[in-house]
Amino acid sequence: MYLRHSIFISVSLAAKAFAFAPLSVPAIDAAVARKNTFVTSNSSIGSISDVSITNKLSGMALSLSNDSNDNEPLEKYDVVVVGSGIGGLSAAAMLTLYGYSVAVFESHYIAGGCAHGYSVKSKEHENEYFYFDTGPSFFSGLNPTIPPKLSNPLRTILDAIGEEVECEKYTTFGLEFPEGSYIHTPGFGKKDGVLDKVSGSKAMAQWENMMLKMEPLAAAVDAMPTAALRADAAVALTAGQFLPNFAKTNPLENLKLTKPFSSVLDGAGVKDKFTRNWLDLLCFCLSGLPSKGTITAEMAMMMGEFYETDAVMDCPKGGAKSIVDALVRGIEKRGGKIFLNSHVDKINLANGRANGITLKKNKRIVTAKKAVISNLSVWDLFKSGIVDNSAFPDKFVADKKETPVGKSFMHLHVAFKATKEELEMLQAHYMYIDDWEKGIEAEDNAVLISIPSVHDDSLAPSDYAVLHAYTPATEDYTRWENLDRKSEEYKLLKEERSQYLWDILEKTVFPDIRNRATHVQVGTPLTHERFLRRYKGSYGPAIIAGEGSFPFPGTPVDGLLLTGDSCFPGIGVPAVAGSGLLTANSVSFDSIKPQLAL
Repeated sequence: MYLRHSIFISVSLAAKAFAFAPLSVPAIDAAVARKNTFVTSNSSIGSISDVSITNKLSGMALSLSNDSNDNEPLEKYDVVVVGSGIGGLSAAAMLTLYGYSVAVFESHYIAGGCAHGYSVKSKEHENEYFYFDTGPSFFSGLNPTIPPKLSNPLRTILDAIGEEVECEKYTTFGLEFPEGSYIHTPGFGKKDGVLDKVSGSKAMAQWENMMLKMEPLAAAVDAMPTAALRADAAVALTAGQFLPNFAKTNPLENLKLTKPFSSVLDGAGVKDKFTRNWLDLLCFCLSGLPSKGTITAEMAMMMGEFYETDAVMDCPKGGAKSIVDALVRGIEKRGGKIFLNSHVDKINLANGRANGITLKKNKRIVTAKKAVISNLSVWDLFKSGIVDNSAFPDKFVADKKETPVGKSFMHLHVAFKATKEELEMLQAHYMYIDDWEKGIEAEDNAVLISIPSVHDDSLAPSDYAVLHAYTPATEDYTRWENLDRKSEEYKLLKEERSQYLWDILEKTVFPDIRNRATHVQVGTPLTHERFLRRYKGSYGPAIIAGEGSFPFPGTPVDGLLLTGDSCFPGIGVPAVAGSGLLTANSVSFDSIKPQLAL
């Protein structure tokens, strides 16, 4: 009973990392972290280099094969992954490290899913480009110059596969609120911080009490490294060694981790209106839900890391695409393959087991000896016909189809003129709220702005910059549902619905931003639906803490596993990376030995 309870708690809190920048992810990935790598130099496990990992895994490999034709898949692999989002790539990267032969099949012409980037050739400069992120833009815990944290699954994976993401460190971002304009720092709740300026000493005392209440919850999260988890009976072996860590925690306190974060705020006596509004906004940027719907485990990891005195955020050089590239390198250098422009028509089932896929092109069949991993959303898997639903229990399929759907986004990508001196006066991120009374979930009330050029001059030619502004999962799909993307009606609606974003950019960045713009691209829920193959362009499942939970990767069909933001631990870049890690660990018992070697 203690083992089951401890594992439930650890799994309920250990991963679910924090991302902030919705585009189907946006990522305050900025606080995810607190000890999420099982290979820290201070760890009792010891520091493990990529070379030593490879040496420990030699002789454990399954059937790693080299494809003699990079453009054509082999007939068989140990594992086939459908979709190359961060979850799918993370699973594939760990599986190749474990010695499995792996092939990833992606419909798009570029890997990365919601985290992919794109480039546009500059009209003003020969052979120069603007580089844009389509989604995640706010990260922490990735910088290879900073010791890793045990609860950041993405950093865990990067360290394990021996890949780094070069990052620029920064500590501040802008807040544009009804109360005024402020600069957020790790000292938000301390003297002379934003909270002191807005609400004063009483609110600061409530904040301090809340942070004290969060300390034991954060310790419980730290007690179980994400890398030790798996979704089968072998978890008793891989996670068992960490169970003594829970002896130092309070079981009754630990139960709070599965409850809505609002209940912790209530218990800590947080009544200041501005504080509650701010924390609702943070929760919403993380999960698409306010504090009453966001699980406490997520915030337990975020709050301690985000507000530590030396907390920093990371700007990946080259954008979020550099994270995707690092995962791809980790897959390919060990013989794994990624096939782009390779739409999967069917996940093949036989005798109650998933045994491969059928590609749309030439109806080619690729066999999976160990497992098929789906990186599709829960709706795209069970509502698209890609899998035979009759192979699953009726209630299972019905429950999956009825998973609550989060709203979508409006996006505005802009390349604009700005000198180096002008960029130095800007923040890399801004969070804007028009009216707290409308609620953070209200349409045309909140905007997030990312200007990565503030820290990364490689994204645009000299004296130019790029930005991405978006509404954080507040755009209703229904107004777009029946529109033809080529129609004049669609064009006019795009123009109409993007005006709010332009208005906020004029208030926040430059009053003449429209005149400075040299390239503009508007994204809608239909853009999400088309390019990301996301059901209704959704941010992800709107699962309310205390009323439901994200499922584990297993399914009633043997050999079919899930990964991504439709399953545990949930939405956000670190979370889906954690999902990929958990799924990789759960493919078969063959992974137990290499998992323990790590």
